[in-house]
Amino acid sequence: MGVCCPFLQPWDRARNQFLINLPCLSDPVRRSSLLMKLALVVLHLVFIGFLFLFDAEFIEKTKRDPWYMGCYLLLFSATLLQYFVTSGSSPGYVVDAMRDVCETSAMYRNPLACSIQHASRKSESVVVNVEGGSASCARRTPTPWGKLVLDLYPPGTSIRNLTCGYCHVEQPPRTKHCHDCDRCVLQFDHHCVWLGTCIGQKNHCKFWWYICEETTLCIWTLIMYIDYLSNVAKPWWKNAIIILLLVILAISLIFVMLLLIFHSYLILTNQSTYELVRRRRIPYMRNIPERVHPFSRGIRRNLYNVCCGNYNLDSLPTAFELEDRSRPYTCIDMLKCRCC
Repeated sequence: MGVCCPFLQPWDRARNQFLINLPCLSDPVRRSSLLMKLALVVLHLVFIGFLFLFDAEFIEKTKRDPWYMGCYLLLFSATLLQYFVTSGSSPGYVVDAMRDVCETSAMYRNPLACSIQHASRKSESVVVNVEGGSASCARRTPTPWGKLVLDLYPPGTSIRNLTCGYCHVEQPPRTKHCHDCDRCVLQFDHHCVWLGTCIGQKNHCKFWWYICEETTLCIWTLIMYIDYLSNVAKPWWKNAIIILLLVILAISLIFVMLLLIFHSYLILTNQSTYELVRRRRIPYMRNIPERVHPFSRGIRRNLYNVCCGNYNLDSLPTAFELEDRSRPYTCIDMLKCRCC
């Protein structure tokens, strides 16, 4: 061990210096996310590269019908582009929304900008100071964000009960603290390991388009692989490789297609994965019947909010609205398109 130390210490210093110069590799979380992205890109290239390298008939077909391969490569590029756009997008963090509300409120009340400071665990609240005002006054007076959050809950709810125990911000309904991102996410759905980010209010639509393009790409690639096997007999090792890749591709297609169907249902009913799976653990949803979707505004309005970027915060429905949504559907309701 003593013999290796003189050689290992310069190597360790050189490695640490190299990681410092590259911020994307110095953080272990970002490094693992970058490696996951690289592995996904390589996996896509392997499936399409095998056909180019070993299938001469596939190359001849590409030369004969260039539009066919051109459309496939266009879909391939669009899928990878959508992947990186989704992974680099913000899911909608509470801190960012709170900053926007404070800046808007300060702009109308005072030309001076407001600053957000993190409070201690003892106070369990966020202190928003307007320049020229005292911190003690800010603690006594409810902040604009606190007033907005309270309006989303039933009367009598305390801000102290709504404060996140990790980042100390008031959480509106449908918000959850993500331990991987270490932030509170609006309309938290889940943390996607493959993307390296959370899926929330602002990138759920981008995520749906990505899995839709990925499903289409998998189906198209699967058709080309089946066509490759149906051609003239080839060496056994080529058939073994293609069968192995075909099995992996079929499993991936089943997973991605089920994910697409599941998230399509969530968007149509204005739900999230967290709300559907952990419904009984969310305090304000425990007494709501299972078949009632408390935040649904109808299929058309739900699609409009997701696709057109309507990022308004959802308030908890009143008892009258819950009673109206829990009514069973009748023939008249179907004719009136009550679900829409």
